[in-house]
Amino acid sequence: MPEGTDLLVPVPLHRWRIWGRGYNQAALIAEALSKASGVPVDVHLLSRVKATPVLRGLGHKGRAKAVSGAFALSDDAKLKLAGKSVVLVDDVHTSGATASACARILKKGGAARVTLLCWARVLGDALD
Repeated sequence: MPEGTDLLVPVPLHRWRIWGRGYNQAALIAEALSKASGVPVDVHLLSRVKATPVLRGLGHKGRAKAVSGAFALSDDAKLKLAGKSVVLVDDVHTSGATASACARILKKGGAARVTLLCWARVLGDALD
């Protein structure tokens, strides 16, 4: 984890996906990291307000379009983010569309820096 990290924020799932799956794997990873590092985690700071289709097979432009407008900050996010160094936690990084959309809104909300931490990276033809 980068030195000086103030806050861990998991990539959120839409409520329909959580209801179907029963958990958000990025949130579970972020909570475990928080326990191990002592860095606070906020699983409610960022939410997915628009259900997005399964992104598999969409390619970079299709993925970016699918996640456009999909994320929102909580009402108190500006207070929590002001000048903070945030680590955005995700389970899988494919094209970067989801991470970019989340980072953009976190920065707009006042975060000084957003770093992505992911557990897996999709390479090559899997993006097409």
